[in-house]
Amino acid sequence: MPTILHIDASARPGRSDETRFGSHSRRLSAKFVEAWRARRPHDTILYRDVGQTPPAPVTGQWIHAAFTPADQREPWMREALAESDTLVDELLAADVIVVGVPMYNFGVPAQFKAYIDNIVRVGRTFGFDRNRDGEPYWPMVPAGKQLVVLSSRGDFGYDPGERLEKSNHVEPGVRTPFAYIGITQTHSLAVEYDEFADERLQASLAQAEQSIDALVARLTAKRLAA
Repeated sequence: MPTILHIDASARPGRSDETRFGSHSRRLSAKFVEAWRARRPHDTILYRDVGQTPPAPVTGQWIHAAFTPADQREPWMREALAESDTLVDELLAADVIVVGVPMYNFGVPAQFKAYIDNIVRVGRTFGFDRNRDGEPYWPMVPAGKQLVVLSSRGDFGYDPGERLEKSNHVEPGVRTPFAYIGITQTHSLAVEYDEFADERLQASLAQAEQSIDALVARLTAKRLAA
């Protein structure tokens, strides 16, 4: 059965439909999982809250350990990579990765960037060989995984062709490293107008939730047909 990896990255601890000042991105990611469970109740759900419990940032020791061949690592190196190993194992186990990631200052939260830095791992999620013909890097994550990016934005107009498209570094900042390690099938939805807190925000939330239901229906239909 498929495994869903559910990740939240918001600094806000609650969902906006349950808690005052709660997170819209947490609300959307929870709606996705709820809709998935309604259709496929026996699938495995893994949950990781990097917004409240962020991974440790990459350090010089981490880099030294990651680029040391596994059979040559000292105990301190294995310890330095232990959290990263757990995060990579979760990612490799998942068939669908759904991420609730708000826009902070035009990009992803620092907590989620730390997550990305921990899962983009030489020898585990991408390969590197200076002597390889052509491109020295290659993805190592098995093909077929689906990435769902559910975001929230204070302003509006960040989608392709709109006024702030060039200022949006959230979806590109997630798609690029995930594609680098081999996860190229991506779906994204976002809520806008958070800072306006008026009827436009409510309409954006309603539209996003309808789109989530439709996306889950498409993805689960593919699973049932496989």
